[in-house]
Amino acid sequence: MANFSKECIETFLNKQLQLFDEKVAETPQEAEEFHEDNLAVVLDSIEDVRDYLDESGMDAAQLSKDEILQASEVFALPGGKYLVVLA
Repeated sequence: MANFSKECIETFLNKQLQLFDEKVAETPQEAEEFHEDNLAVVLDSIEDVRDYLDESGMDAAQLSKDEILQASEVFALPGGKYLVVLA
């Protein structure tokens, strides 16, 4: 397993409905398995998120920080990092 942090898993479990119509994980283990299956990434900065989204085919180069944070695929983590789930 990729060992996503506890804060990453908890944030996703609490906010997963911002991306999905229904819950895709009920437990921390299910959330971690979902992240691994969907190649979720944790990034250090908004700039890294913007670059990652661009590399993934989204046109994020002109998006503001607020627009990136409003994207349903981006989860701001309490420690200042960002979880990106492109499912």
